[in-house]
Amino acid sequence: MKKCMDADNLHRRLAKILGQVQAIDRMIDEEIPCEDILSQLNAAKSALNKVGQVVLEGHIRHCVLNAVRQGDEEALESFTKAIERFANMQ
Repeated sequence: MKKCMDADNLHRRLAKILGQVQAIDRMIDEEIPCEDILSQLNAAKSALNKVGQVVLEGHIRHCVLNAVRQGDEEALESFTKAIERFANMQ
């Protein structure tokens, strides 16, 4: 699985998201207005969706492409599941 994704890129993105979530947690304690917290929650959600997009793109470019070349029906079914899971993230 690691072959199909840029792990360093994903780790950087996830570290940023962790920082965003920690900041949101602090905002709650600091009695920041709700609309500001909601804005930051939306930003974190968008960042997580982007991570999912990067993972899915890597999966398509590596795993799915190899499966198509090899005629691997099982891997192609796995791709369908990946698309469903990504769509559910939205």
